Amino acid sequence: MSGGPAGPRGPGEEPWGAVRPFSIKTKLGALVVVSVLITTGLSIVAVHTKTELRFITVFSMIATLLITQFVAHSLTAPLDDMNAVARSISQGDYTRRVRENRRDELGDLAETINVMADELEAQDRQRKELVANVSHELRTPIAGLRAVLENVVDGIAEPDTETMRTALKQTERLGRLVETLLDLSRLDNGVVPLRQRRFEVWPYLSGVLKEANMVAGARGSMTSGSGNHTRTDVHLHLDVSPPELTAHADPERIHQVVANLIDNAVKHSPAHGRVTVKARRGPQPESLELEILDEGPGIPRSEWHRVFERFNRGAVRRPHGPGSDGGTGLGLAIARWAVDLHGGRIGVAESERGCRIIVTLPGLSSVPS
Repeated sequence: MSGGPAGPRGPGEEPWGAVRPFSIKTKLGALVVVSVLITTGLSIVAVHTKTELRFITVFSMIATLLITQFVAHSLTAPLDDMNAVARSISQGDYTRRVRENRRDELGDLAETINVMADELEAQDRQRKELVANVSHELRTPIAGLRAVLENVVDGIAEPDTETMRTALKQTERLGRLVETLLDLSRLDNGVVPLRQRRFEVWPYLSGVLKEANMVAGARGSMTSGSGNHTRTDVHLHLDVSPPELTAHADPERIHQVVANLIDNAVKHSPAHGRVTVKARRGPQPESLELEILDEGPGIPRSEWHRVFERFNRGAVRRPHGPGSDGGTGLGLAIARWAVDLHGGRIGVAESERGCRIIVTLPGLSSVPS
């Protein structure tokens, strides 16, 4: 949406306060000039033809009213159109748009209303996708947990250690989904205070990868209506150089970044594929450069700018590997949010095979949020 009077204009647009050749002020000024010219012209005609003044007055009033009516219609007609579109938007219909065929202030207003409608339509679509995605993701562990408990209640299964472990896994998955929603809420509510500290990269990332392997092993025993969530076939490889590398960041937020990137890479990996996590020293003190590389189908260059948008699941024909549940489409958006909190950068890079995502954290040069 357009900004205030002092805000910048988009590419190719006129600056605020500029005089447009077809602005409303110009049209009203032209209306006054034309009315004066008509009256003056009729008065001159009346002097030369000795016509009575009352006829000249009536003619000039009629001509002025006709011109005024024409100009007024050209100004009020688009306002009626905008009013109808605004009423439709207020009732939840975001498909209607205002015709943008003017080069005056009303044309700018029509463009602003259309941009607002586009944004509201996108937000409404994202809201529906969020409800659908979350409902789908929550249904799986709830159904699994319900099945386990029903078997125990009906006497089909004994409440032994293995049965309770299965129920615990489903409960833990519910917890992870709720944590994802909380992360999304933090993302929407603005800046989260960072708790940055110095830590050793190798043991830290090794723990993240070990946790990812444990989660994959836990998912391997769960079967639901959405398919078997098994990706234990993907090998995770860690490459840290130098081995004593250290970094300065918020470990909890970086855990979100690495875990979500690994999860995304595993989902897109082929059977028995390999996901590599590389860590290198950045240009600033205690800065860090992370690289996550998979062997999947990769991301088309035309989609690079949409990779970190919410609910984006990729445009490739078969985006997920065997056993993948597809996810909620929020992981990479949360990763970008956590990197932005550090003042770092995250993006897709060129790769001969698969997808290659690079994360740069500024370390001690970053300004605490």
